[in-house]
Amino acid sequence: EQERIVIVGGGFGGLSLARQLARQDYQVVLLDKHNFHQFQPLFYQVAMAGLEPSSIAFPLRKLFRSYKNVFLRVTEVTEVNPQDKQVHTPLGHCNYDHLVLAIGADTNYYGNEAVEANAFPMKSLGEALHLRNAILADYEKALSTTDYQQRQGLIDIVIVGGGPTGVELAGAMAEMRKYIIPKDYPELDWTEIDIYLIQAADKLLKGMSEESSQKALEYLRELGVVVKLNTRVTTYDGQYAYLSDQTKIASQKVIWAAGIKGNALPGLPETAHTYGNRLAVDEQLRVKDTTDIYAIGDVAYLETAAYPQGHPQVAQVAIQMGRTLATNFARRQQGQAPISFSYQDKGSMATIGRNRAVVDLPRFSFQGFMAWAVWLLVHLFAILGTKNKLFVFLNWVWNYITYDQSLRLIIWAKGRSKE
Repeated sequence: EQERIVIVGGGFGGLSLARQLARQDYQVVLLDKHNFHQFQPLFYQVAMAGLEPSSIAFPLRKLFRSYKNVFLRVTEVTEVNPQDKQVHTPLGHCNYDHLVLAIGADTNYYGNEAVEANAFPMKSLGEALHLRNAILADYEKALSTTDYQQRQGLIDIVIVGGGPTGVELAGAMAEMRKYIIPKDYPELDWTEIDIYLIQAADKLLKGMSEESSQKALEYLRELGVVVKLNTRVTTYDGQYAYLSDQTKIASQKVIWAAGIKGNALPGLPETAHTYGNRLAVDEQLRVKDTTDIYAIGDVAYLETAAYPQGHPQVAQVAIQMGRTLATNFARRQQGQAPISFSYQDKGSMATIGRNRAVVDLPRFSFQGFMAWAVWLLVHLFAILGTKNKLFVFLNWVWNYITYDQSLRLIIWAKGRSKE
């Protein structure tokens, strides 16, 4: 019989591992809440009506239809039982020989219940679509709102967090205000729309070079985004965002991109949990104080000399962790010792709109049109599926030529009516 490896999560890390294990002599069981892989770096383009959600999602079953040793179940793991080597789900329990947790991270509100209740997160396709609907629906309401203050609450947007997500979202929103709103909503004065980017630190893109940080700030201010550094949102009641500088901003849409924390999973030892609700792992990615349980991706916390505060929670780390673990499973069957995880940093990048981007490579940095072209190519080739790549490319080309998109649809999910 084949040993069973259960992978919880079909994100970048879990998918990287599963695709390599599919070609090995293991039985692979992939558990995920969704039946598709979602390309998180482009969620903001779905929220800004630049891409359809189907363009950045790929069905998991299609990926593994040729592999008889891979089994997929759409469910949510509710608990781990290390003693019996089982995971529990609403469908029942699943036994494992080896368990890999690739459960990712969720929005971190830092204990602020008011913000959590009223702000918009953007960690899934569903949340990105919900934000798109809210933005477009409020523009429709604003057309019939005569009171200036009420109208500002509908059309102004506050983005919290100056990392790549916040910066890219602010840039896309600013371009939508400049190129789309005047055409779609000629009765609205587009100059009334204010876009705020609130950052608690003293710079944007904190993990990138000073040069890239300053250039991103310059680009955003050129686009008319109000950037507030060294400022926090202390609370948000759904109508006003209250800031640490004792000011407030009227807005019914506060988008929270200010941090993430590891997803929790009951049943693991308390000693395994560490900063940001992540799971402490050793150099072979084994969860602390467990046997045959591993963690990869955003939820894994590994301290090394190069990364004394853990690795960045980005896609490349997750993908490389998945590859290392797949290699170690192969080495295990060959009776060889496992290798240690070593992250190869390939660089960081962020786009701030048309012809504006910043790229940090290991040896140098660059900005502007070339950086924007590199950003487009890297993300295009990272998307799963030839059809998805083609659709995204055509969307981008059309948008570049026409300064327009035809994806601004308000689609609310509706259940079956009860009689």
